[in-house]
Amino acid sequence: MKICIFGLGYVGSVTAACLTERGHHVIGVDPQLEKVNAINSGRSPIVEPFLEELLAAAKSAKRLSATSDVQSAIAATDVSIVCVGTPSLESGGLDLRFVRQVCREIADALIHKDTPHLLLLRSTMLPGSTRSLLESTLKPVFEKGNLELVFCPEFLREGSAVVDFRNPSLTVLGSMDGSEVPSAASLFGECQWLAWEGAELVKYACNYWHALKVGFANEVGRVSKRIGVDGRELMKIVCSDSVLNISKYYMKPGNPFGGSCLPKDVSALNCFAAENGLILPLLDSVIPSNRAHTDQLRALVSAGGRGTVLILGLSFKKDTDDLRNSPMVALAEGLLSDGRDVKIFDPHLSARDLVGANLAQITRRMPHLTKLLVSDIAGELRIADVIVAAQPVVPLDTLRDNVGHDATVIDINGWDGLDSLPCIYKGLCW
Repeated sequence: MKICIFGLGYVGSVTAACLTERGHHVIGVDPQLEKVNAINSGRSPIVEPFLEELLAAAKSAKRLSATSDVQSAIAATDVSIVCVGTPSLESGGLDLRFVRQVCREIADALIHKDTPHLLLLRSTMLPGSTRSLLESTLKPVFEKGNLELVFCPEFLREGSAVVDFRNPSLTVLGSMDGSEVPSAASLFGECQWLAWEGAELVKYACNYWHALKVGFANEVGRVSKRIGVDGRELMKIVCSDSVLNISKYYMKPGNPFGGSCLPKDVSALNCFAAENGLILPLLDSVIPSNRAHTDQLRALVSAGGRGTVLILGLSFKKDTDDLRNSPMVALAEGLLSDGRDVKIFDPHLSARDLVGANLAQITRRMPHLTKLLVSDIAGELRIADVIVAAQPVVPLDTLRDNVGHDATVIDINGWDGLDSLPCIYKGLCW
C-alpha cells in the first residue's frame, strides 16, 4: 500500500519504519523540518532501539520519504495514519487541537480526491472523539462516500516499540459499528474489532491498569522498606501467582511512572469520569500515589547529604530520550528548588538535539538543562555526594573505580551489582 503518516514522533516514526519493513511505501508528514530532514536522510528523529537501522533500510529501498506538504502526500497515497500528539491540558483533560488540525488538512485534501481513501486515527483519544471528528471536521468528505474511518490504538512501549510492532501483544481496531474493514485489517494482521468508542477506551483501560500496577508495586515497596523487608523479593512472591496476578511486567517497585502515556491517560480518564458523573475512587488515587512515591525519592536524596547530587539517566525510561513527565526531571526540579547542586549524565541526551515535545517541556521546566548535563562521568562520580542511579548508563566498573566511599548511591530500579560498590547503598524500596 501507499501510506502517509502524520506525525513523526515516537509513534509515527516507528509505525512508518515497521510498515516499510513489511513492503509498504510510506510518506511521513510533519510540520517540523528537523524531523522531515532526519527521515529523508534515513536517520531517526528519536532514540529507539532498531529504529535507525529500519529507517536507513527503508530509505535505501526507496520506500520512505517525508514532507511537510499535506496535499502532495494525500494525492500520492491511499491510506492516511494520524499519529500526532494529544497532550494534557492544564485541567488534566485531553488537548485534541493537533488531531483536529491534521484532520482538517486531510479533509481539505480529500475533498478534491475521488479515489477511495482509508483514514486511521492512531493518536490516543477519549471515547467519543472519533465520532465527534466525523460529525464536525470530517463530515463533508465522509459524505462523499470514498472515505473509510478507523480508530487504531497503539500499544508500543518506548524502548521496545519496534519489537512490540513486530510482535504485538494486543491489536484492536475500531469501526463505526464494530464490523471489519478489510483494508485496515491487512495492515496490522490478526486483530479484534470494536466500535470506535470501544477501541478508544481499550487504550485507556490498558494504561489505567499499567499505571495502577506501578503505583501498587511502589506502595507495597514503601511499606516493605518501612518494616525492613525487601520490596523486590516481596513482589516476586506476589508475581509468582501466574493464575490470579496475571502479569509481572509493571509489578516491580522502583521508578515512579512517567512518560507520554500513563500520567496523561490517567488524568484524561479521570476528567472523563468526572464529566460523566462517575465515581472512581481507585482511579482518583493513582496520580497522588505516584506523586507520593516521587516525594519519597526526594526525601531519600535529601537524607543522603547536602552536597552535589548526580542523576544517572534523565529520560523516563531506559533506551529512550523521552523527557515527557519523566520522574527524574521532576526530581531535578525539586532538588534545584531546594538549592541543591544537581548534575545529570545521560548519553542519550544532547540539549541541541531536542525537538518537539521534548524541547517544549525542557524549555518550560528546565531551560538551564545544558548547564546541568555532564560528560566527564568519572570526574563527576568522584565529587558527587549523592548518586541517583535511575538507569544503567554507566558501566559498573566505572562506578566501582570512581565513587567515593562516603558517597550515597540510591538505587531506583534494582541495578544488578550496584549494592556491591564500596559506598553507602540505599534502595528506593528495599
